[in-house]
Amino acid sequence: MAPRTVAAGPAGDGDDQPAGIEYEVEEIHEGIGSSRGSRLALLAREFRGLAPLRRRRSRDEVLSRYIIHPDNQLYHLWTHFILVWAAYSSFFTPVEFGFFRGLPRNLVFLDIAGQIAFLADIVIQFLLAYRDPHTYRMVYSPTSIAFRYTRSSFILDSLSCLPWDVIYKICGRKEEVRYLLWIRLCRVRKVTGFFQKMEKDIRINYLFTRIVKLIVVELYWTHTAACIFYYLATTLPQSEEGHTWIGSLKLGEYSYQHFREIDFWMRYTTSLYFAIVTMATVGYGDIHAVNIREMIFIMIYISFDMILGAYLIGNMTALIVKGSKTERFRDKMKDLIKYMNRNRLEKDIREQIKGHVRLQYESSYSEASILQDIPISIRAKISESLYKPYIETIPLFKGCSSEFIHQIAIRLQEEFFLPGEVILEQGNAVDQLYFVCHGVLEGVGIGEDGTEEAIGSFERNSSFGEIAILCNIPQPFTVRVCELCRLLRLDKQSFANILEIYFVDARAVLSNLLEGGVFNGRIKQLESDITLHLGRQEAELSLKVNSAASYGDLNHLKGLMRAGADPKKTDYDGRSPLHIAASRGYEDVVLFLIQEGVDINVPDKHGNTPLLEAIKGKHDRVVSLLFDKGAELGLNDAGSQLCAAVSRGDAGFLKRVLACGADPNSKDYDQRTPLHVAASEGLYLIAEVLLEAGASVFSLDRWGTTPLDEARRRGNPSLLKLLENAKSEELLRYPDRFQEVRENKKRDKCTVFPFHPWSSVDKRREGVVLWVPRTMEELISSARDQLKCSGKCILSEDGGMILDVELISDEQKLYMTAGDSDSSTDLNECQLMCTS
Repeated sequence: MAPRTVAAGPAGDGDDQPAGIEYEVEEIHEGIGSSRGSRLALLAREFRGLAPLRRRRSRDEVLSRYIIHPDNQLYHLWTHFILVWAAYSSFFTPVEFGFFRGLPRNLVFLDIAGQIAFLADIVIQFLLAYRDPHTYRMVYSPTSIAFRYTRSSFILDSLSCLPWDVIYKICGRKEEVRYLLWIRLCRVRKVTGFFQKMEKDIRINYLFTRIVKLIVVELYWTHTAACIFYYLATTLPQSEEGHTWIGSLKLGEYSYQHFREIDFWMRYTTSLYFAIVTMATVGYGDIHAVNIREMIFIMIYISFDMILGAYLIGNMTALIVKGSKTERFRDKMKDLIKYMNRNRLEKDIREQIKGHVRLQYESSYSEASILQDIPISIRAKISESLYKPYIETIPLFKGCSSEFIHQIAIRLQEEFFLPGEVILEQGNAVDQLYFVCHGVLEGVGIGEDGTEEAIGSFERNSSFGEIAILCNIPQPFTVRVCELCRLLRLDKQSFANILEIYFVDARAVLSNLLEGGVFNGRIKQLESDITLHLGRQEAELSLKVNSAASYGDLNHLKGLMRAGADPKKTDYDGRSPLHIAASRGYEDVVLFLIQEGVDINVPDKHGNTPLLEAIKGKHDRVVSLLFDKGAELGLNDAGSQLCAAVSRGDAGFLKRVLACGADPNSKDYDQRTPLHVAASEGLYLIAEVLLEAGASVFSLDRWGTTPLDEARRRGNPSLLKLLENAKSEELLRYPDRFQEVRENKKRDKCTVFPFHPWSSVDKRREGVVLWVPRTMEELISSARDQLKCSGKCILSEDGGMILDVELISDEQKLYMTAGDSDSSTDLNECQLMCTS
């Protein structure tokens, strides 16, 4: 894998640093397949601005006589010198390929001089030191340098320096050999790198740089095409050269029939003109393809021209619209430099700020910009697959559950730190927990007099910051970077939230912290405080279970139970999670709690069972689920609750409790059944529901009143008819019930007056209060004896004849018509007359 390189600001050696280098940032070239795995190479060689604190001493120790440092001023001059030759070679290679017949001799001499310069550059590359991408240390070993260069561009650089024109002649002038000349175009990468460097140099106008680059791209493309056009014309036999685009060309009176005799620059200009008008497709009046080879190449050429045109238009549009990544970086870097100059920040801080901004610019594609549009669930899976192998090996999390590890992994953020940077400083409050993936850090204890004491090192699969976070104390020691580090960061609040949920794992983390580490003595002093804190969390855990049940959060509830929560514990009102879930209608939560063995019939302090809570909440599916699982209603004082439901007209509640086994004949403190209340208030529909559930019309309250009596008193005809029909059906099923009720029923009384209810006032007389007997004959006989008058019929206040004592209500006013005869025969005749 080829390392990735970043060029940054000052390297710390002011004597060999080019002026203005701090303003430049070179592009990173990705050479590793995995984005995460290649992160270690983000700060690869050429990161000149942020060397280790011991860089000068390290270089003095290993620097050999012939090794060249990349920050050497003479080397920078050489890079500018070789850039000029690279630009010339990139231009001359197509010319040499197309105009090799009749090429001016002075151009050949320049080409030879350029090849000598590139051979010297190959030698220099074998002597150029580089930075190790993993340790960020400068490598001066000639063997390592040679091996690295050989694996990268040595082969192409060597092939490009071969004298291909001589080889072409030695091989018998075979055209296939001349095509190898295009290998020299690999030098274009030096020119490309120069333009990329110019784009990031904030001292040069960005719009100017981009326009120049686009113009160069267009001209180089047409220049190359012009050379190929001329090559197509000159590689035909001389007898057929007249049948080519240039041999058949005639501009005005000037003919190109003998084009080989024309001046070189005239031929080149004509070829360039043909290439430009072909690319622009402005017309083929005078110049056009005249043979198959030229037609094929023009088709390919124009096809690529469409792509080039789209590229040019897109880039010009981007320049007008602005907002490109490079431009945003340039603006941000300008603002940072102004800020640092205005506040006169120290050199070390300035370098760290610029280095991190460059790193953010170069590596921003790896996470934020790519993953921002991906759903959170998928991002969590990505984080788990990448970071979970590291977290599982951390000693702090030994013995923790996989769910706990998963929650840690999906919340991690990746960061890189350069040698010499301080991650955590002694005495500061810590709000981040770090895990080491790659690199080495050191723990340093700083005394009151400023002396440093080495505490230990942090390498791969270690963590730091947990002492300050878990013990809630200032950071006990300073953590400093020794080598380029890749760290995973977890913020304190997220870590605390996970520990609160996974209570069992929190105890495992505490145990692991107490078992290991160089600060074992200090941790044990805080053990009692941490244990008290965890005990308080356990008390709050049961409340969180009820809260999860209240919101119907099944996943959270499962997580709490996996963390050690007991779903059988109740709150201050004696309500279990099953009570709350049933009252809210969360069927999945109710089913899960039942499967976990929660007592299905446990009442709360108010005597309400989960089934009753579901009924009150009108959650029929939950009611059915609980009832099928054997839940009991558990109604305390069922008569009072049912009568109250009838009074408020809650037919739904009645239907549900009756369907779950409630007794419709339950009585309240006055021995009244729900049917009494329904009849007294004229609630026909509710009375119908109660009767269907088996309510009896013969139930007596403490005053000896039946629901039928209440209906008569209410005077609702439809309700009275309903109860009368129910009475008949009940008598058919229970023949002895009527006689039993008659025996237990309290006797009613009535007032009988000896005149017609419609008689005039002067004919009215006082009446007599009588107990209602069992038959009408007894009532009429008793009334005649008490009133000393004769009578045949008993009438109501409305003048209706009463034929049955069951129709007489308590304290009802009755009227008996007077007459001459008082025999029972007359009474029967009167009854027969009235019934007819």
